[in-house]
Amino acid sequence: MLGAPACFIFLLCQLTGPAASGIPKKLVGAIGGSVIFPLNLSVNLVDSIIWVFNSTTLVTIQPKTAGKKALVIVTQKRNMERVNFPHEGYSLKLSRLKKNDSGIYRVEIHSSTLQDPLTQEYELHVYEYLSKPKVVIGLQENKNGTCVTNLTCSMEHGEEDVTYSWKSLDQTTNESHRGSILPISWRWEKSDMTFICMASNPISSNSSNPIFAQNLCEGAAGGQAPYVVLYVLLSFFLLCSLALVLIIFIIQRERKKGHYSRGKPSQYHLFHCAHSPKGNRTLLPAHVVRYTNGIYL
Repeated sequence: MLGAPACFIFLLCQLTGPAASGIPKKLVGAIGGSVIFPLNLSVNLVDSIIWVFNSTTLVTIQPKTAGKKALVIVTQKRNMERVNFPHEGYSLKLSRLKKNDSGIYRVEIHSSTLQDPLTQEYELHVYEYLSKPKVVIGLQENKNGTCVTNLTCSMEHGEEDVTYSWKSLDQTTNESHRGSILPISWRWEKSDMTFICMASNPISSNSSNPIFAQNLCEGAAGGQAPYVVLYVLLSFFLLCSLALVLIIFIIQRERKKGHYSRGKPSQYHLFHCAHSPKGNRTLLPAHVVRYTNGIYL
């Protein structure tokens, strides 16, 4: 609602006056929020104050005088709930901001003591609160286990005056990079890195979900996979070969032991030769005689 003024007249009109002087004051606002256009009067006797948006008059004010209340003329009824003058002053507060409220505003102060009205311009930018930025992964190139690619950060909507930056985090260092594109060169055997995109505009900021280099560059590790598999297979083959040689050696040794126990009789065998003449010797096989001592009874 309006503050100090007590009388409202709704009137649609156009104003074409002298060009505004001075450098516009830059103001920012958020969609659904409010903004105040500050006005400090330096003139004692003021006949009227006119607020203009682009070429359309928003509000015309006739300041209060002795015995007379201030008169406020709002040119568009839809702005009735949006216009206010805080602290019974003449600074304009515009609420319920919309995107199309961005533009050039001008205030004109008319006085009978001045040949030309005093003017001040304002440049308002209305921004959206930023949503979470999205990250697009560029083409990957794997060179000897090194993952080379680009990450591109962007907004699905509300990209006006958005700035981008990146944070690269690992176990030892934190690095920053300005711009929407982050070049990456990462070797798969190094410690994992985390990449986060941060987007900001004059009223808000937001960051992307973290991206892990290890997941991003799985292809780089995959480039080393054939060598790793070959190394494992060779190691397995060598182990199997050694195990086979050891098994053969053990088998041969056991066979030799078995053959020795069967082919080499004990030195002490007792042979009973019945009905043998005392002076005669019993003929024994040569391989038995070799290891046998005869005992005669």
